[in-house]
Amino acid sequence: MLGDHKLAEARCFTVVNAFLVLIIVAAGTAISENSLDTDKEILLQLKSFLYEGNRINKGPYERWNQISSNPCDWYGILCSSDGARVTGIDLCDNRIDGEMFNNFSALSELQYLDLSRNTLGGAIPDDLIRCHNLVHLNLSHNILEGELNLAGLTSLEKIDLSTNRFEGDMQLSFPAICNKLLVVNLSTNNFTGRIDNCFDECRNLQYLDLSANKFTGHIWKGFSKLVEFSVSENDITGPVSASIFDNNCSLLALDLSENKFQGEFPGEISNCQNLAILNLWGNNFTGSIPSQIGSILTLQGLLLGGNSFSRGNSYTDGLQSSGIHKLKNISRLDLSYNNFSGPLPVEISQMLGLKFLILARNQFTGAIPPEFGDLLQLQALDLSFNGLTGSIPPALGNLRSLLWLMLANNSLTGEIPGELGNCASLLWLNLANNQLSGILPRELMNIGRNATPTFEANQQSDQMIAGPSECLVTERLLTVDYSPFGFIYSIITRKICRSIWNQLLKGYGFFPVCALGSSVRTNRISGYIQLSGNQLTGEVPPDIEKMQNFTVLDLSYNDFYGKLPSEIGKLPLVVLNISVNRFSGQIPIEIGNIKCLRILDLSYNNFSGLFPVNLGKLNELSKFNVSFNPLISGAIPGTGQFSTFEKDSFLGNPLLHSPLFKLDDEIPAPPPSSSLDKNEFGKNEGGFGYENGLQTDEDSLNSGSMFRWEALLTGYGCGIVLGVAMLYITFRKGEPNWFVTVVDGIHEWRAKRLVKGNAERRGDICTFMKIWKI
Repeated sequence: MLGDHKLAEARCFTVVNAFLVLIIVAAGTAISENSLDTDKEILLQLKSFLYEGNRINKGPYERWNQISSNPCDWYGILCSSDGARVTGIDLCDNRIDGEMFNNFSALSELQYLDLSRNTLGGAIPDDLIRCHNLVHLNLSHNILEGELNLAGLTSLEKIDLSTNRFEGDMQLSFPAICNKLLVVNLSTNNFTGRIDNCFDECRNLQYLDLSANKFTGHIWKGFSKLVEFSVSENDITGPVSASIFDNNCSLLALDLSENKFQGEFPGEISNCQNLAILNLWGNNFTGSIPSQIGSILTLQGLLLGGNSFSRGNSYTDGLQSSGIHKLKNISRLDLSYNNFSGPLPVEISQMLGLKFLILARNQFTGAIPPEFGDLLQLQALDLSFNGLTGSIPPALGNLRSLLWLMLANNSLTGEIPGELGNCASLLWLNLANNQLSGILPRELMNIGRNATPTFEANQQSDQMIAGPSECLVTERLLTVDYSPFGFIYSIITRKICRSIWNQLLKGYGFFPVCALGSSVRTNRISGYIQLSGNQLTGEVPPDIEKMQNFTVLDLSYNDFYGKLPSEIGKLPLVVLNISVNRFSGQIPIEIGNIKCLRILDLSYNNFSGLFPVNLGKLNELSKFNVSFNPLISGAIPGTGQFSTFEKDSFLGNPLLHSPLFKLDDEIPAPPPSSSLDKNEFGKNEGGFGYENGLQTDEDSLNSGSMFRWEALLTGYGCGIVLGVAMLYITFRKGEPNWFVTVVDGIHEWRAKRLVKGNAERRGDICTFMKIWKI
């Protein structure tokens, strides 16, 4: 019996030992399966995966395991503090194409994953939702698509999926992953559905950006507990309830712009006493703007444009009762695209911190208050498209930080004050479509000579306060038809506009500008001067050569005369438009030195002498017009750049000859328009557009025959009785056999279109895509 007992003990001991060995082996196996070595193997699989999909545009990950075998030393890899495990991968902007890697979950300690700013496509793989320790996920700026299902990622604190192609509603992810979320950015996608019940359980959420999607329904009522909330550019409807803004409101930034909100905006917004930015732009809010807004002393940006606020509110009769003029921290005030009327509020001049004052597209009348010259920090002043009268106040010359002055499409009179030449930062000047007269002051040639102090100040500040009108602003700043980015406005997004806007205001140039006499480009900021559609006269001063920071000069539709100074050829111009004036003498051959010139319009002047064949060396010239300068003579080259332009570019010059088409049977000049529509002038709200490749003016600038044309067409357009009378005068003073040619010629002229430039713009699209990563 004793022997049997000892035998049993021995067997038991053997079994126990074997079991312990199995436990140790299993534990060792488990440890080996979750170690730095196994993480390294997964990363090498990721490297192979990326290499297969990106054989040409390989990123720095290609060097993994070449210099060091320790993955903690590899580019873009983050490890735990003890170096035992891989905890993060950052491959932002690594030119990665194709679908996402399908085995991230094998990195069991992965907490941080950033694959943003690549071109990853397809759906997010199911494997990703098994990364249960993931805290930070950034897949923004890719082309990922499909419905969103992140239900397993319950440890997430920050998620950025902006600028992709996700679609459908968010019910599979929210509120499932709400527990620890602090930051959510789902902007610029194609999400649909409602948002009013998705985020109630996100009790720690502070930042939520749902902008630029297709959300519908009503607003989420819990947003006032956030720090920042944006739902701009959606289809959210209904009123904004006063109950949303309780005494616990913690908002710093609220952006409800470009939706379909209606009704009165609640004055209870004043409970958000830390609010810095309020953006209500582009909705259907009605009634008066709440006077309580004047009590939010922390406001820095107030963007109320593009609504239907009533005319009878306090803003039309002054700002005293609203209290807005007491908001000393306001740097941007945007009341554009509303129905405000009456005189411009002088009280605005008390807001000495203003940097951007946007009052365009209203019905303001009267004079520009000279007190606006006291806003010494002002960088942008837009009063365009109103009914303003009187002269431009010389006091605006005090604005040494002013970058952008837009007074176009008003009824301003008088001379351009020479004091504007003191605005050393002024790079974008648009005074088009007014009734300004007098000469071009020499002092004006000093504008924009040194914007560096303003740019440097902006570089030191946080991101500029942006708004949805930035696309409208940027469209004017980039002068649609004339810039390399003129094609983009059918696809441009608000965030691209913001990016362009911020680059402009910080002085980071992205326009390729040519050096004098060279086609070599450097990227820098370049401005424009737009003075078209006025009554300016006199000669252009030779001092114009000082304007080395400008690439667009538009003096069209004025009454300038004399010789065009040869110094014009020293400017780095992309566009030169002096059409419909009375310039005379030889066309300066120095224009041929402007190697990057793309648009040159000399039409409707009195230039004489030989045709400037040296301009044919301007290989980038895409639009050219020298029509109706009847004293120009000589031959148009049949080769080179001039061979790319149609007959329209040379009409009205009987002394010119071309081997490509006949000019002797051309139609006579159509007359300038008798009036300019201030709401539809050109394509760019300031006369930068072309129609039929030609432009017209309100003054008759040719002698004799031009008067006869005006008489004839007035009769043609205004009725039989008056027409007969005018035709009688025409036939008495002119030559009757021109009549048939006139009528036919007018229709022919209107039907013509310049076709040059399409091929070039295809190249511009590629450039734009690379810069802005569309």
